[in-house]
Amino acid sequence: MKISNLDAAIAATRALGHPARMRTAAMLRTGELCLCQITEVLGLAPSTVSLHIKELKRAGLVSERKEGRWVFFSLADDEHAQRWLETALAAVDGDPQLSNDLDLITELRRLPLVDLCGLGYEAAKAKHQNND
Repeated sequence: MKISNLDAAIAATRALGHPARMRTAAMLRTGELCLCQITEVLGLAPSTVSLHIKELKRAGLVSERKEGRWVFFSLADDEHAQRWLETALAAVDGDPQLSNDLDLITELRRLPLVDLCGLGYEAAKAKHQNND
């Protein structure tokens, strides 16, 4: 059964109607991210972040890819999803919180996932700095 445009619009607005989910969508604009990277930026428990991502996935805004023990998330490439995401993210463009999130994402991308997800941000950062 195909979902109606009205139902899809309601699902998208509901999914984007929470700060953590909007921040996640903005982060994913920069490309695919692992759950631990998103969790680090949001500062929430992994189970809470998983629930937020589940809501974004349910609305068709986010897709997931598994690679070994890692789960990566990206923005959906569906045309309807892209329209909603572009509109919502344009409305919050320039927000200081989102800018801070993107700065942190840039730092997190430099760290090996095995260290970030296994040790946590501070320990992975220290390990990486000691290896430079």
